[in-house]
Amino acid sequence: MIEQGKGQKRQEIKMLNRKILEITGVMNVESFDNEEFLLETELGFLAIRGQNLHMKHLSLEQGLVAIEGLVHSLAYLDGNTAGKSKGLFGKLFK
Repeated sequence: MIEQGKGQKRQEIKMLNRKILEITGVMNVESFDNEEFLLETELGFLAIRGQNLHMKHLSLEQGLVAIEGLVHSLAYLDGNTAGKSKGLFGKLFK
């Protein structure tokens, strides 16, 4: 177990059988449709891709999002790459 120091950000991602996904530390839902969710989290932007995705639960006050559907991938969009100056949409639509 990794110790969490004071002021460190924490995020938990729980997935059950690739069909139910619960994520904490969510600050904003940037966009979503039945194939992709783009979430702004405390640890960076998180892209979730899959089929028949839909939001089961959303509480931005608690920082919690629950998504149902068939999950294919989860990927953080790292802002430390050379494409940082392109902005968010530049990274998404390479």
